[in-house]
Amino acid sequence: MNTPPRLFAAIPLLALFLSLYTASHAAQADRTMTLNPATPTPSRFVVRGHTLVDARAPDTPIFFRGMGYSPFLPGETPVRGAQPGNDNRYNDHLTLIKAMNVNYLHVFPRLMPPNFFAALDKTDLVYGQDVWIWAYEEDFLAPAFQAKTLNDIKEVIDHTYKVGRPDRLVLFSIGDELQAKCVKSTNQRHPEVREYKGKHLHVTNRTPTEVAMAKLVDEAMDYELTRYGQRHLYCHTSWTHIGPIADRPDLEVSRKDILVPDMGDLICLNVYTYANGVRTSPPGSVTGTTYQGYLEQLARESKQPILITQVGLSTSPFEPKPWVPGFGGHKIEDVPATFTSVWRDIRTAAGKERFSGLVFFELQDEWWKSAKGPEESLRQDADDPEQWFGVYSVGKDHGLVPKGAIPATVGQLFAQP
Repeated sequence: MNTPPRLFAAIPLLALFLSLYTASHAAQADRTMTLNPATPTPSRFVVRGHTLVDARAPDTPIFFRGMGYSPFLPGETPVRGAQPGNDNRYNDHLTLIKAMNVNYLHVFPRLMPPNFFAALDKTDLVYGQDVWIWAYEEDFLAPAFQAKTLNDIKEVIDHTYKVGRPDRLVLFSIGDELQAKCVKSTNQRHPEVREYKGKHLHVTNRTPTEVAMAKLVDEAMDYELTRYGQRHLYCHTSWTHIGPIADRPDLEVSRKDILVPDMGDLICLNVYTYANGVRTSPPGSVTGTTYQGYLEQLARESKQPILITQVGLSTSPFEPKPWVPGFGGHKIEDVPATFTSVWRDIRTAAGKERFSGLVFFELQDEWWKSAKGPEESLRQDADDPEQWFGVYSVGKDHGLVPKGAIPATVGQLFAQP
């Protein structure tokens, strides 16, 4: 066969491309995360294989029935560093939460006040502490960002031991939903950073952003162990728009920038029914939904226990961004069916034993969302879905008002095995 000269010239370039492509995929496949065997395990909630267990009942794998909790009321906002008021709201809130058969709170404010913990003492609830970090940083590896963020994390850990309830705490989640453009910019700035070996975590063949998160988790874990002589579970909470499942056409990052949030003890992931990566998933093996399809692939690909840290629907009066279908505009009467479907998806999924819980987002609407100040947070904006995710709305007297049958539905679901 006569091969045209131009084709001969193209063959080396094609070979180079295939070599780079293969190397890239090999790096993805070979990414590792190991926990130092000498690192002490937590005293109560621990990982056993692909499950979480409570040392007080070590023979029974945990499945948390969770509720996101951020009790900022109208006029309150964390934008300037404030925390929810130290008043009597918490007894009322936790009564509503217990009525929904919730056994786990995923707490978002960094420094919850003493009255919250006093109310918590009257229940058998346990909680996880989200430690929000600035998700819009152009360089997550920048020394100034790392230093400030670590100081913020230390403040939360110290508060847990001074004011909180370490015996009720399940985990610290370091960071939540890093923005895709910032993941890409960090990775572009540090192409040589592929590994991190800390005192407790060792990651290899990783992206620079993954290294940045591993570094924060490792140093947070070491701070708690050094200062308080014990540690809790640690994770980084991510979202489906940037991974960890990579073979989806609608992700906001390329395959080489995928973030796998395994830097810690367990996978913590926000998985919304309408989210990128989820709505393009194949059907599940039992229910046929794309949500179950996503969960099943996540279970197959994950080596750690998985906690679904957020799923919910915004009941904002309308959907302001048609290019983000499902983000807002849901009728209150339609939400129970979606919640029921999600519950059925996770409880019947192939690999369901790898899931350690599901957290509905969230107890109440938050009027401050989208970085509003105190005056602005006195109103709830119809065009901002972020302010309407609660299963309860906030009444004129700041009491919580059930959104139709949503709370009762959560209670019925969480009462099931």
